[in-house]
Amino acid sequence: MSAAPPDTPVPGLLPTATGAQVRAVLGELVRPHRRLALAAFAVLGAATGIGLLTAPALGRIVDIVADHRSPDAITPVIVLLVVVAVAQGAATAAGLSLTARLGETVLARLRERFVERALHLPLDQVERAGTGDLAARVTGDVSLIAEAVRRALPELVRSCLAIVLTLTALALLDWRFLPAALCALPVQISTARWYVRRATPLYVRQRVETGVQQQRLLDSIGGAPTVRAFRLEDDHTARVGRASASVVDLTLRGVKLVLRFYNRLHVAEFVGLTAVLAAGFLLVRGGSVSIGTATAAALYFHNLFAPMNTVLVLLDDAQAAAAGLARLVGVAAGPEPDTTARPAPATADLTARAVEHAYLPGRPVLHAVDLDLRPGERVALVGASGAGKTTLAKIVAGVHPPTGGAVLLGGAPLADLGPGTVRRAVALVTQEVHVFAGPLADDLRLARPDAADDDLRAALDRVGALEWADALPGGLATVVGEGGHRLTGAQAQQLALARLVLAGPAVAVLDEATAEAGSAGARALERSAAAAVDGRTALIVAHRLPQAATADRVVVMDGGRVVESGTHDELRAAGGRYAALWAAWSGNRDQN
Repeated sequence: MSAAPPDTPVPGLLPTATGAQVRAVLGELVRPHRRLALAAFAVLGAATGIGLLTAPALGRIVDIVADHRSPDAITPVIVLLVVVAVAQGAATAAGLSLTARLGETVLARLRERFVERALHLPLDQVERAGTGDLAARVTGDVSLIAEAVRRALPELVRSCLAIVLTLTALALLDWRFLPAALCALPVQISTARWYVRRATPLYVRQRVETGVQQQRLLDSIGGAPTVRAFRLEDDHTARVGRASASVVDLTLRGVKLVLRFYNRLHVAEFVGLTAVLAAGFLLVRGGSVSIGTATAAALYFHNLFAPMNTVLVLLDDAQAAAAGLARLVGVAAGPEPDTTARPAPATADLTARAVEHAYLPGRPVLHAVDLDLRPGERVALVGASGAGKTTLAKIVAGVHPPTGGAVLLGGAPLADLGPGTVRRAVALVTQEVHVFAGPLADDLRLARPDAADDDLRAALDRVGALEWADALPGGLATVVGEGGHRLTGAQAQQLALARLVLAGPAVAVLDEATAEAGSAGARALERSAAAAVDGRTALIVAHRLPQAATADRVVVMDGGRVVESGTHDELRAAGGRYAALWAAWSGNRDQN
């Protein structure tokens, strides 16, 4: 299967939600916290209303001075301003605290829902999208949204309330001040519409390109041995460079867009301020209002323009956060995980009938494969690299649905059994094993949460891992994984096999599960694998032919087809493909 051209976006990226989906999910998440939302809104509204008393109080001081009244007349107004400042500060702090609590609560639930849905995504969909896309969503997108929730959301709520209440107070002073202040509105609206039309697609594309960039990096770093082996360093460096250049270009375009946005906002400020000052001058000269009232109106406009600017400036953060939110909701809005309890198959026989599969249309990698695994039978799958062994193993394990044919477990198609039943009945262990950070006992209990310590020790003993586990500094309580005790490749693989024992599936699929041991530990790890699958129906993609020789039956694949099937001795005697592979392996062993 050929690689995609360097500049082609990674195909099959995980979905991005529409605006309607985002609103629906947010509504669903906020609904249980309606009282908290109303309390936050009410307290911030009260804080804003209290603050509006400042402008008329200062206008009153201007009138007292203009009327040449006694300085003592200013004292009550000063006292009022102090009370307003203290009350507004307390109410604002309480309102912002409630708003932050609401935002963090909803964000936490969104994170949980995202992780829940992501863990239940079909593995073939995750593989098509690449881990870079998922990593970008769970890191960069979550960070953007968290920053918006902690900073932008409280300010946005507060500013919107300030705009509405300030316009109301301005109209109460004299209704003619209101149209003067609103002269800035057309410029602001046109600026906001101009910005949103350009910013929304720009930020969405920027997040997507960041995911592509991360995928390019992961591909190049994760496949470094292959890249070096085929002398592809320059090609992969160029791929990463082009992906990074695309992200940089989009980021610079965003910076230029924001600068133009701010310039337009300054024009709106000058227009509005000129109109309010002109209205105040005319009204004072006509005797309609006092100098203090005109001063209060000018102060109101000054106070009004600050939250207006804040709202418009927050559009920048909002657009970036909205793009990230759409990508999170795209996963979080997926279908509920299928947890329906369906009856397990009565027997552990597994059958593949005319199975075909293609990762790309018109490029099949499996061709009408038939395979039968009888209950308790161990079948080894062998063949040259690219023969289709891993693809068949993943289809049998339910990771990939076949594009043609069917896989049946106990006579029932895997698709009819449901993901939950298949996961309980069929377990896949590959050479890529993850050791989770935490106590070794917790890592083992991922397979069976209710397992007692004796069960854990028995599983470790069965796969030959109890001796080194007991030798750890804290035994089963030893912290392993990232930041803890590092296990060797062979130990990590034995840990995965112990999990398999604890999970107790009827069918086990091992995809080169002993490859990480190297030649020195291969035999020991093969014994561990044999012990783990003892008594189960097992399909083993054999990394070494001696492992295949101990199986009940050997199935040989070539070019996506099953070309031979039989016992080790039968296939050697037949002088076919398996016999040639065995002869080649024996020759290499003798030379070494």
